[in-house]
Amino acid sequence: MSYDKTALINRYRWYELVGIYAGIALFLTFVLAPFVEGFLVSLKPLSQLFSSPYRFWPENGSFDAYFTMWDSVPGFARYIFNSFFISTIATLIVLLLVVPASYAFARFEFKGRGQLLGAFLAVNMFSGAVLLIPLFRLMRTMGVLNTYFAMIVPGVAFLIPTAIWLLRTYMMRIPRELEEAAYVDGASYFYTFRRVVLPLAMPGIAVVAITTFICAYAQQFIFALTFNSKTEYMPLPIGLFAYFGRQEVIWNELMAASFVGIAPAMIVIFFLQRYLVSGLTAGAVK
Repeated sequence: MSYDKTALINRYRWYELVGIYAGIALFLTFVLAPFVEGFLVSLKPLSQLFSSPYRFWPENGSFDAYFTMWDSVPGFARYIFNSFFISTIATLIVLLLVVPASYAFARFEFKGRGQLLGAFLAVNMFSGAVLLIPLFRLMRTMGVLNTYFAMIVPGVAFLIPTAIWLLRTYMMRIPRELEEAAYVDGASYFYTFRRVVLPLAMPGIAVVAITTFICAYAQQFIFALTFNSKTEYMPLPIGLFAYFGRQEVIWNELMAASFVGIAPAMIVIFFLQRYLVSGLTAGAVK
């Protein structure tokens, strides 16, 4: 059965299409403008950043800041590695805990399930700054200050509730009949979970993994300042903060370092974006 792929588009009048595309263009302008401006700032010499009148496009722009930034903050590559390492380990721990927990919340009825889910949701309403002092005392008692552990564990604790809610919703869309058929054939709960549920839940797991990695990459500043004082364990946000001097801010190198610092996260998103899209749209026609 053939159909015209442009049928839905042709339903709109020309001025409606103009309005739709104008709205999309306006939205993209607001979303992309900060990134474009930040990139252009990284190409400008410091003398042009505060010139009057302001020039949007750099005059005699160059990529010098992308080379000099490494000398302004020694060990900047270590900051990037630390952020990537902390985010990766935190994501793996979250997935290890959240995948079975989400399946249990999606499939099994047990006392206090609703209250526990509500408690998970309530955790997201509190800022991490509220719990800094109790967490600091806990970390000091455990003797893990100035380690990767001190930043990974609090990050995991704040990321688990959101991950459970996201993955639980996805697993609820998986037909129960598939699991019941496996039970009839004599499969155990664990075998059914491993061989039936997990393959079907991979798009949802990919979405949770990507969002968790991004959040873990972005939330390290306050934990690093509180639980670490050693440079070798500091993440990227602390390295970026080093460009704020007492007398001036090296804005062009700061912008260059920001783009270099987020490159690992962008590479991960680029290679996993097809899983992200499939995970967000999977189940829409079930």
